[in-house]
Amino acid sequence: MAYIDVIDEYKRYNMGDTVIAANDGITFGVEKGEVAVILGPSGAGKSTVLNILGGMDSCDEGQVIIDGIDIANFDAKKLTTYRRNDVGFVFQFYNLVPNLTAKENVELASQIVSDALNADEVLNSVGLGNRMNNFPAQLSGGEQQRVTIARALAKQPKLLLCDEPTGALDYETGKQILKILEDTARKTGTTVIIITHNSQIAPMADRVIRINDAKVRSVEINENPTPVSEIEW
Repeated sequence: MAYIDVIDEYKRYNMGDTVIAANDGITFGVEKGEVAVILGPSGAGKSTVLNILGGMDSCDEGQVIIDGIDIANFDAKKLTTYRRNDVGFVFQFYNLVPNLTAKENVELASQIVSDALNADEVLNSVGLGNRMNNFPAQLSGGEQQRVTIARALAKQPKLLLCDEPTGALDYETGKQILKILEDTARKTGTTVIIITHNSQIAPMADRVIRINDAKVRSVEINENPTPVSEIEW
């Protein structure tokens, strides 16, 4: 059994008289400490998978086994505890609190978990030691995304879920963000899952899961992932 095992997972939405299958029998696994890329076009079902893995939504059928526990059976209270303790989130649009400094945004993690990392140290680790007292409006998009990653990492999550983390960034800044995510997996053993429509990112991953029309179309293993420094798009 892998660290993550999604087995025959279904998620449907009712649109009037029509039932839309967002996920239609999704099955894949991810090992602990891997970088996995879930790749597919807009509307393919990628973000639904991420929301279910992160405990922000529940599937209608199937199993979602994380570290040996099927979270598909969790009620709302258990899902909240799971999100708080085990999962870090990085989104395309940073979700920082505008009237808090970078450091204060990262320190929010200490309100969620009791063993949060020191905000100064984690901001230094993402290259923002000299910007920690700046407010989000005083930071570039790339710097704001690094604060978002620092805030997620301060929780010491077992699973880091990233939804189009480079989607709002230019090429060079996007590569800086991917390098931080790569280092997170390699140095800390955190399992990192990146949702993207950018196929050029796929070579950095240990595992590439291609989703289209609500189904997994292929799962590829990269025995020798390409370093982010060598990726171009």
